[in-house]
Amino acid sequence: MTAAFGDEVRLREEICEVGASLHARGYTTGTAGNISARLEDGWLITPTDACLGTLDPARLAKVSAANEWVSGDKPSKTLALHRGIYERNAKARCVLHTHSTHLVALTLAGVASPEAVLPPITPYQVMKIGRVPLIPYARPGAPSVAEQVAALAPEVRGVLLERLGPVVWAPSVTHAAHALEELEETARLWLMLNPRPAPLAQEQVAELESTFNVRW
Repeated sequence: MTAAFGDEVRLREEICEVGASLHARGYTTGTAGNISARLEDGWLITPTDACLGTLDPARLAKVSAANEWVSGDKPSKTLALHRGIYERNAKARCVLHTHSTHLVALTLAGVASPEAVLPPITPYQVMKIGRVPLIPYARPGAPSVAEQVAALAPEVRGVLLERLGPVVWAPSVTHAAHALEELEETARLWLMLNPRPAPLAQEQVAELESTFNVRW
């Protein structure tokens, strides 16, 4: 087994393990959501209409750098969205999309602002995910959404699709899952508290940015 092949095998297993964990804890339901990961020669992505809770490593779709479907089941219809992020952000090794309950609810109830759907209310929110802009509603798989997200990919680490849920990207599948979990938990806190909590002060956010090398 070559090192590259071994890396792909481990990456397939990691995608399936993370998908099962997210599904078991209610971050995604049914066949909603998708996960992709960058390879040296293309991408792996979960198949269309696949349940993240029951993924099979051998059936993950493999797509070449030339956008050719190489093996596995049919790729998710969100492939163009994922590819746009990879093309604009060299540090992104995984893209993760779910229909997480509290984040979808946030778009229905009204986000804090289109530029930042949630204000910085916890330090780990700033450290793990940062500022998350809103992408106005369009049908699932719409090319216009892929274009908007790709344009933002170099600047932020995630977006929130109105009525559809978050898309986050990170240096690994596990890191992307952690960012998603932190964002969903922050949305839950925001929605359950009345009155709304005050955000961290500007100097507190600046300290987190400088200490942990992150950007709000």
